[in-house]
This record gives sequence, C-alpha cells and structure tokens, in this order.
Amino acid sequence: MEKAILADDQSLLDFERYLKTERQLSPHTVRNYLYEINRFIALFPEPIHWSNVSHQQLQSGLSKLHRQGLAPRSLALTLSAIKQFGAFLLQEKRISANPAIHLRAPKLNKPLPKNMDIDSITHLLEIKADDLLSVRDKAIMELFYSSGLRLAELAMLDVSDLLLSDQQVKVLGKGSKERIVPIGTVAITALTAWLTLRQSLSCIDNALFVTAKGARLAHRSIQARLKKWGQEQALNMKVHPHKLRHSFATHMLESSRDLRAVQELLGHANLSTTQIYTNLDFQHLAKVYDGAHPRAKKVSAKKDPNNNQPDE
Repeated sequence: MEKAILADDQSLLDFERYLKTERQLSPHTVRNYLYEINRFIALFPEPIHWSNVSHQQLQSGLSKLHRQGLAPRSLALTLSAIKQFGAFLLQEKRISANPAIHLRAPKLNKPLPKNMDIDSITHLLEIKADDLLSVRDKAIMELFYSSGLRLAELAMLDVSDLLLSDQQVKVLGKGSKERIVPIGTVAITALTAWLTLRQSLSCIDNALFVTAKGARLAHRSIQARLKKWGQEQALNMKVHPHKLRHSFATHMLESSRDLRAVQELLGHANLSTTQIYTNLDFQHLAKVYDGAHPRAKKVSAKKDPNNNQPDE
C-alpha cells in the first residue's frame, strides 16, 4: 500500500510521539495505530484536512473498509485509532471538535462454539456412574445432548416437568415461552436412575437436579461438573452446556436437514437464529424454502392450453 498523504503530516508525527512518550504504548501498538490511520486516510482521493473533515466522511470510510471485506475486529482497531487521533488533535487544540467521537464500531459476531463430534459425545457420556453425583451428572449431560436445552432451562426444571411416559420434557425458555421437547431413550434411562437415587435425599423443593444436600443445583455448579467430566474423560476440548446444545443442533440438522424442526426444538423465535447457530449455509436454507413454501415454487415455462395455469 502506498503511503497515505495527510494534509498535515506533522500532526501524525506528533501523535506518534505522544503515543510513545506520554501513553508509553508498546512499539507494536504504535505501529498498528499508525498503520490503521494511514490505511484509512488512503481511502480518500484528496488529502484529509482534519480540521474540516465531517463525521459522515469518516463513517463512510469505515463503511468502505467493511465493503472491502475487512474483518470486524480489524475495523474496530481502525475505529479506535481514528478516535484516539481525533482526541489527540482536540487536546492539542488543533481542531475545535472531534469528528470521530460518535463513530460506531462494527458489531462483532460472537463466535459460535465448535460442536463435539459423535465419537467425542459418546466418550463423554460413557462415564462410570456408580455414585449419587455421577448418576446425576450423567442424567444432566444426557438430557443436554438429547433435548438441546439451554443451561438456564435445565437448571430450572422441576420433577413435574418430566413427562417420561410420553418421552418428553416441558421447558420454560426465553421470554417465558413454554415448549415440549422430546427425550431420547438413553436419556430417559439415565433420568430414571437419577430419580431413584433422588428419592433418598431431603430435597428443599421440587427441583429435578439437586445437590447432595437437596438444594437446586446452581448454574455454575452444572458448568463446573461438565468441565470436570470433560477433563476426566481426557477430551481435548472444554466441555460446557452450550457445547452440548450446539452439538445437538448440528447433529440433528446433519441427519434431518429440517431447519424448521431444529428451530422448534431449540426454542428459537427466528429461523435466522437457527441458521447462524448451526452454521447452515444459505444455499441450503434457500433450497429448503423453495421446496417447502407454496408461493416460492418457480413458475414452469409450460402452461396448460386450456386454463393457462403453470404446471405444478
């Protein structure tokens, strides 16, 4: 990339000196800031006069970088450099207002957890359940993977929410929306074993999963137990509730290719959430839509000569 031209190169040199001496930033960080500012300036056909550049011009520059495919984290670094440069010029009274102060950073997508393959799931769930806590933990992990529950949903389950004769569980999801989710046979076996042992405890309330003292199991305790079992089973990844939920969704989608059904099972309000959640490519989503929606089918070139209606 060619060296960008500033209307006042001295300002950039002074900013570099400020970062090194007053801010005492590392040489690596200083280089990054200067690189980002120069890359940004190079977007403009004419040299930037920072004293009269507008907020709209700066926002337009960020949008251009975004269209060029710059990653959100890199865009965030660019924005940070521009804002700090503007703040420096304002502090030095070289401008009367910082045009970058209200610029918006691109929204960073939260990275999705990698799902566990079926072999890893099988190995995790083959724990030796020979005491109260291990039997409980096996039931917890089997239910997570069998029904794709969120951590909060599983933690608030009561015994009465289990409908074992129907192989179902009643779940209270986000926004207090209730849904009925199937439970697999293996999970039912694990839950039945846990319910038998639970009867020997003096439980404080009707909570399904409780501590040895009978209190409802807290979120952090569930997370800690899954992490423990992942380590004990020597898996090369951290095991946590959302990883089991994500694995459930991925494996269900791979097998069924039914996005709408997976959406219902996960309790997602919007189909787009499920698409992102399961890393489904858009082409398959479009194919499912075209094949399922009654008004999405393409009109055939052939028409009935009697009524001019397209072939179905």
